[in-house]
Amino acid sequence: MSTPLTAVLVGCGGISRAWLNAIRDMPEVQMVGYVDIREEAAQTRRAEYGPHDALAGASLTAILDQTHPDMVFDCTVPEAHVQVTLEALRRGCHVLGEKPLADSLANARTMVAAAQESGKVYAVVQNRRYDPNIRRLRCFLASGAIGPITTVNCDFYLGAHFGGFRDRMEHVLLLDMAIHTFDAGRYISGADPLAVYCKEWNPAGSWYDHDASAVALFELSDGIVYTYRGSWCAEGLNTTWESEWRIVGTRGSVQWDGAAGFRAQVVAEAAGFRSKLADLEIPPLDPQDKIGGHAGLIRDFVECLQTGRTPETICSDNIKSLAMVFGAIESAETGRRVSVG
Repeated sequence: MSTPLTAVLVGCGGISRAWLNAIRDMPEVQMVGYVDIREEAAQTRRAEYGPHDALAGASLTAILDQTHPDMVFDCTVPEAHVQVTLEALRRGCHVLGEKPLADSLANARTMVAAAQESGKVYAVVQNRRYDPNIRRLRCFLASGAIGPITTVNCDFYLGAHFGGFRDRMEHVLLLDMAIHTFDAGRYISGADPLAVYCKEWNPAGSWYDHDASAVALFELSDGIVYTYRGSWCAEGLNTTWESEWRIVGTRGSVQWDGAAGFRAQVVAEAAGFRSKLADLEIPPLDPQDKIGGHAGLIRDFVECLQTGRTPETICSDNIKSLAMVFGAIESAETGRRVSVG
């Protein structure tokens, strides 16, 4: 077995548990440090996950100076991503960071440029790409079974009573959640965003202070139109966290309920006013495909570092999903169609 890659984790809040629970079963990763602005939080994570001789402290610079890790795992809040990433890259570390990539497109571009200049790998945790159902759908579409894709539609409706800071956030749905769904739209279609028109509003009866519902229409490459309808204050008939999807191709359509439910039909005979249709089965996922949420993505990132392969969620690609978020927000604020890119 190859020598484990060493890692320092920055940001020891709640999301760090998802990472550390995954890493616990990865002999290819050795934790050597924990960092948090609250030093006691770093010490707590070290005590919970070990090893006991890992360092724990409040200063990323100090921990990096003492440990010289191969990787930095960034679990900080979005506002801190640029500082953590630039510091890690300057010290010669690869970086895997929580989404979103950054708190602004300007910071995101700075981080992507720094990664490219350093020659180190910086990727983003879009863990929902490693859900077996979305990968199964993507493989089906890539096979050409329904022809070239023309239209991608998705609905996201949840009555989410978080309490706390989300109830006070501006653009709460677009900024805090839509990155998952927009990235999924890119992944499913295999296309890049070009422009967006978005409408935000806060419906009557909302428990949020600001707009918690949105409709966005994206123009994608290859002439594809992608529509998003979503709300975090929709009671009843809730979708899954992965949304409900309909993808239209030139020869047929497929529906995905966001869980394990699929339905596809293709033209069997083009005759009369409406074509005769035939049901299609969605083939099972190749057992060798990448799955496993956080665990699958972290394991794949480590393998990329070991083999020289490029991670699927490399920063230079993931910035396109972030641009969709900020493009939608700008369109909602201005009432105009906004170029994305």
